[in-house]
Amino acid sequence: MKQPREGEFITIKSYKHDGSLHRTWRDNMVLKTSDQSIIGCNDHTLVTEADGRRWVTREVALMYFHKHFWFNIVAMIRKRGVTYYCNLASPYLIDNEALKYIDYDLDIKVFPDGEKRLLDVDEYEIHTKKYNYPDEIDPILKYNIQELVRWIDEKKGPFSPEFVNIWYERYIQLTHRKKHRHN
Repeated sequence: MKQPREGEFITIKSYKHDGSLHRTWRDNMVLKTSDQSIIGCNDHTLVTEADGRRWVTREVALMYFHKHFWFNIVAMIRKRGVTYYCNLASPYLIDNEALKYIDYDLDIKVFPDGEKRLLDVDEYEIHTKKYNYPDEIDPILKYNIQELVRWIDEKKGPFSPEFVNIWYERYIQLTHRKKHRHN
């Protein structure tokens, strides 16, 4: 598939290791693409869980996906500051339907005060057996957790205040421009 263009909307789908659908996010605006990464944004977006439950996100969220790293990063812009939710997941691929990745359970949440928390370790243990994760998955994820923590500590990429400011501003410009086009 051709790369989506800036200002276009895409769907994001996460899967479990066995190929079953895990979660779907509708209407994510693409802010930037390169051959390595995609930066997007959503706001009050419809999310559908595998069991059919649906909910709507509560705030603007910037998303960062990379072709080589086994994580993706969501920066939720809240009144008290930016909260990051980092999914340990396969590198993304994109086709005519959606941007897709496999979710490997583990998450790192970073609070506005900088506190980091590794989440869902027990879920990862259960799913390793349930989905029969290959032996190479564990060292890949452990390496990517270390890389992610380094990015957080060094305020690299999506963790830099400049990233959030620049891409949030770009989102506002693009949504403002779209509103004017429809009038």
